[in-house]
Amino acid sequence: MRRFLILLAALFCATSVVAQQVDTLAAAPLAQAELEPSYTPERAWESANEAYIAGEFARAEELYKQILADDKFSAKLYFNLANALFKQNKLGEAILYYNRAQRLSPSDDDIRHNLEMAEALTKDRIEQVPEFFLKSWLRSVRNTLSCRTWTAISLIMFALMLALGLLFVLAQRLAIRKAGFYSLLATLLLFVATTWFAAAERRAMLDREAAVVISSAAPVKSSPDRSATDLFVLHEGTTLRVVSTLDEWSEVVIADGKKGWIESGKIERI
Repeated sequence: MRRFLILLAALFCATSVVAQQVDTLAAAPLAQAELEPSYTPERAWESANEAYIAGEFARAEELYKQILADDKFSAKLYFNLANALFKQNKLGEAILYYNRAQRLSPSDDDIRHNLEMAEALTKDRIEQVPEFFLKSWLRSVRNTLSCRTWTAISLIMFALMLALGLLFVLAQRLAIRKAGFYSLLATLLLFVATTWFAAAERRAMLDREAAVVISSAAPVKSSPDRSATDLFVLHEGTTLRVVSTLDEWSEVVIADGKKGWIESGKIERI
């Protein structure tokens, strides 16, 4: 009987110790979860900016990309991420995100300056096909404002055009009717121009043909086959246009008009 009581007491003590250890292990993740703050894009944004200022560029990159993974994006987010990548010498990705930022904010001088600075560090020096000066001028005018701004101006011109049309129809004096008619023509031209700028800017934003080489070196082949002849080699950060795709290959055109096939994994569309 005595031995039985001793054995029972020992078993009780062992059970108590094991239960205590299980409770401790079970409580540890809960305590850790309580200490870790819940994720929000705003908190991640602040932490990423703080990491960037502190020189922790890899940490800033991780947090910025975490926000993007949450389907949040903006020109400023792309710009800050590009800066963090540029500081880590990830030239291809930096140029990719600078371009994405510029699409959303084409008139931003900081984005344009940093993009030009990053592109100046690329290895490939490709001469662009000469472009008609009027086309270049129209694009530069279009890029002074965003798609949303051009759309707003277009709607204002349309409303003004309707008002001037009513003035022309209802005015009694001939001088007022003439002024209304000529003003109506001028407003019509402005409406057409701003609508075209808005549509062109929208097409540029939705363009899926432009891409950037993100691999350190990417051979361009004569056909979509690894054993095909190398036509030339592109390096990290070079921009190009994707003409067509076939399985894991993309047919591309560079600025000087040369064509070839490149592995799709070595480029990323803007």
